[in-house]
Amino acid sequence: MAEAIVPAKPESITLDIERTALIVVDMQNAFCKKEGMLDVLGALNEVKVRRIIETDKKLIEVSRNKGIKVIYLRMTYSPDLTDAGGAESPNYWKELGLIAMRENPELKGRFLISGTWDWEIIDELKPQPGDIVINKSRYSGFVNTNLDEILKTQSIKHLIFLGLVTNVCVESTLRDAYFHEYFPVLVSDGCGNLGPEFTQKATIWNVTRVFGWVTTSHDLVKALE
Repeated sequence: MAEAIVPAKPESITLDIERTALIVVDMQNAFCKKEGMLDVLGALNEVKVRRIIETDKKLIEVSRNKGIKVIYLRMTYSPDLTDAGGAESPNYWKELGLIAMRENPELKGRFLISGTWDWEIIDELKPQPGDIVINKSRYSGFVNTNLDEILKTQSIKHLIFLGLVTNVCVESTLRDAYFHEYFPVLVSDGCGNLGPEFTQKATIWNVTRVFGWVTTSHDLVKALE
């Protein structure tokens, strides 16, 4: 059994490489690029996102080289929005893309719709043969998807998290991973928040103290290599 001892907070964690997966959350044009959803809504921090892309690119490459399964999560709605929840769902009222498309008719069908540019994973981090891509219509990658089934079929127990955004989809999926009996590890500089910077710190605190372990890209790469 190949193991990697990863320096982390609150303490180091030992990963069984054969039972570890890298979860890449929502690294899509919508959240990363000019003219994507966050940019149109005035919430894109280009400098931060560029740094995260470079960090995640390195982590994904190292993970593939070590034989760690790479799983991409992608926020997705069907063109008819039948999977968005409708007025009976809080998702309908709170998710940024749905709100923007509902309140601005000219944006209808533009954000996170399956098959559109906005929905696609960014070119810098394109999935490779052997990677897995899971479409999700809620913040958590475990809701209405086969993520848990895939992980259990492959006997995965440790999950490394990176991507966007820290305090929404990353944290939501990580919390659900904890509840599904996986060991979650957050890469603090491999993800970025939406909103005030204290939201990034709050998620890091939550994971460190309650839901898992927090490491850095430097410490993770060093442990794996």
